[in-house]
Amino acid sequence: MWLTQSSIGRKVIMSVTGIALILFLTFHGCMNLVALFSRDAYNTICEMLGANWYAVAATVGLGALVVLHFVYAFILTLQNRRARGASRYAVTDRPGKVEWASQNMFVLGVIVVLGLLLHLWDFWYNMMFQELIGATGQAHHLAADGYHWIEQTFANPCKTAVYVVWFAAIWFHLTHGFWSALQTIGWSNKVWENRLLCAGKALATLFFVLLTATAVVSHLVANGYIAA
Repeated sequence: MWLTQSSIGRKVIMSVTGIALILFLTFHGCMNLVALFSRDAYNTICEMLGANWYAVAATVGLGALVVLHFVYAFILTLQNRRARGASRYAVTDRPGKVEWASQNMFVLGVIVVLGLLLHLWDFWYNMMFQELIGATGQAHHLAADGYHWIEQTFANPCKTAVYVVWFAAIWFHLTHGFWSALQTIGWSNKVWENRLLCAGKALATLFFVLLTATAVVSHLVANGYIAA
């Protein structure tokens, strides 16, 4: 099948899964925005999601998208390295029109995945997973208290810094990934190229601001620097 056996097909899979992940990130960013204004409203959303079948199905689908995106990124990276052969060791200047992010997408992707694993441990494990295994007592009570886990996580300044680094990696990854994905599926020409580049940077910056604001404000609240 050309989607899995050809270079173009693999890039299409990368693009489609990437766009789907961007849509999820949009939803996640909006959830975080709610947390900045109301603990009760944020926890209401968490309770509506919980371990309900639709939330579990969405989580499984999201996991599949991440795996597909990363696996095909790995395959394409190996393919490109084999194609370049020994020439990749030659000392060359970076082309003027090639952004740093575009040359380091795989490394940025690895950082994003590692950050995702940390995020799953800090939140998914303490929330949805606890509901799925039928936890009782305090674990059950806190499973729907998403705001508690935000404060718990970002009370630690080191962990807050790690998350901000993760958000920065997402920013770099998206600034190139958004434009590249749309270009791969054919939505790019001389008129739209610069527009898509600007839109990608604007979208990535919006996500970075939303995510970082949640981390920093939660850190300040958890440590008593500002009132909740």
